[in-house]
Amino acid sequence: MTRRYWNITFEEMLKAGVHFGHDTRKWNPKMAPYIATKRKGIHITNLLKTARFLSEACDLVFDAASSGKNFLIVGTKNKASDLVSWAAIKARCHCVNKKWLGGMLTNWSTTEMRLHKFRDLRIKKRGGNLNRLPKRELAVLKRQLSRFQTYLGGIKYMIGLPDIVIIIDQQKEYMALRECSILGIPTICLSDTNCDPDLADISIPANDDAIVSIRFLLNKLVFAICEGRSIYIYNL
Repeated sequence: MTRRYWNITFEEMLKAGVHFGHDTRKWNPKMAPYIATKRKGIHITNLLKTARFLSEACDLVFDAASSGKNFLIVGTKNKASDLVSWAAIKARCHCVNKKWLGGMLTNWSTTEMRLHKFRDLRIKKRGGNLNRLPKRELAVLKRQLSRFQTYLGGIKYMIGLPDIVIIIDQQKEYMALRECSILGIPTICLSDTNCDPDLADISIPANDDAIVSIRFLLNKLVFAICEGRSIYIYNL
């Protein structure tokens, strides 16, 4: 049972298309308890279940944020990329929104080395030191810096493993979900009708393809994180 009121209304969820699932031929039977019906060959998610698990997820991130915990938001498909970046900035979280590099968490020592290299290149660029290098070496380092910015830009200030990971598309981000499972990091997943809800600690049955649906769900989670952070800052 949720402990706080997060103003999750059926009207908003319907307007955002949160209830639209996948084609009935492309579904995971484990999602059966979260499906209300099917319409024109498409599964329709039970919004009562969506509201319940979204509320539980909001409770979890609120409590974590009020204790100063760190979050990582993962969503690399084109429809989610900009929303993930916005949510991370708004809630002061880390994010991966372009590509998940294998071993990003499970091989954290390698990721740390990449982040140190990224930091050093940024410092050298700001100081103008890169421009003193030969053209060929400069071109190589610029390409490296651009690659770091694309793939590590959202975690450049992350100094350790995240406490909670929020995943937008379970199917696409399976590698990230698996790494979290190996490390015992709690996960919150948006789980469409083609997903396995047992893989995440909290699976929110919802449309993970439509931009409006993703925005609605992230808005609720971001609001809960921001509310928790405000309490943490007040208690410092």
